[in-house]
Amino acid sequence: MRTWKFAKGHGTMNDFVILRDRHAMVKLTDDDVRQLCDRRAGIGGDGLLRVTLASSIPGWQGDPDLWFMDYRNSDGSIAEMCGNGLRVFVRYLLEEDLASGEEIVVATRAGVKRAWPLMDGRIRTDLGSVSLADAPVRVVLGALSWDATEVNVGNPHAVCFVEESQQLATLDLSHAPQWQPAERFPDGANVEFVEVLADDHIRMRVHERGSGETMSCGTGTVAAAAAHCRRLGITSAEVRVDIPGGWLEVGLDDGQATLTGPAVLVAHGEAQLADLS
Repeated sequence: MRTWKFAKGHGTMNDFVILRDRHAMVKLTDDDVRQLCDRRAGIGGDGLLRVTLASSIPGWQGDPDLWFMDYRNSDGSIAEMCGNGLRVFVRYLLEEDLASGEEIVVATRAGVKRAWPLMDGRIRTDLGSVSLADAPVRVVLGALSWDATEVNVGNPHAVCFVEESQQLATLDLSHAPQWQPAERFPDGANVEFVEVLADDHIRMRVHERGSGETMSCGTGTVAAAAAHCRRLGITSAEVRVDIPGGWLEVGLDDGQATLTGPAVLVAHGEAQLADLS
C-alpha cells in the first residue's frame, strides 16, 4: 500500500483529485489515476491535477519555475487542457500559498495560461486562441446524428446544436458519441450538445473523452460559445453557458477566449493506493 496526500476540488461540479508533486518524483500510472478517480473505490473525480514544477516536465521549453498543470482524465489518459481544472488548479495554488497576486501564471500542455481571482470569489482565466474548422464533422449518437462544428481550444471538440425535436435532456450520453470521418479526431474529442436560449445564452451537455458525461466542461463551454457565435456571424461576445453543474461566462474577442466561473476546494486528506503491480 502507498499513502498519498490529496486535495479535492471542483468547478461547477466538474471535480478533480489534486496531488502536489513538486519535482514529479511520484511515478503516476494510469492505474493510479483510475484508482484515485474511482467514485466507489477511490476519492472520485472527473480527472486528476498534479501540481508540479514546469522544469520537471520533459520537453517543456518555457519558464522552468512556473507551476505546471499536469492533467489526466479519469481513465488515466493525458489531456492537453481543462478549463474548469485550470481554475481549480489556481484555487489550490492560492490556498496553499504557492502563488499570490492579481495575476497567476500557469504552464499547461496547451501553453502558458493566465488567471485573475475576482472580488466575487470567481476566477477568470485566459484560455487563449480558439479555432474553428470550416468543414463540418458528422456526429452520431445512437439513432441521432448532427453536422457538428470542429473547435480547438487547446484540446479538440465537436459542437452539435440540438433542435427542438431532439430535447437536450433526453439524450443518452452513457456511451460515447461517434464521428465521421473517424480520422478527424485521431486522439478522441469532447462532444458538446447545445440548445440555444438567446443570442447571449446557451445550454449544454457534454461527453468528455476519457471521462464520459460530466457535469461541466470548461473548454467545452468555450467551444460551444464560439460555434454559437459563428452561427450568429459575430466574432466578439459574452455568452452565458448553462451546464448541469451551474453556469459559466465565456468571453470571446476575435478568436481569443476567457472563461469565468467558481472554483472551490472541498477536502484534504490521505489516500491509500493498492500496489497493482
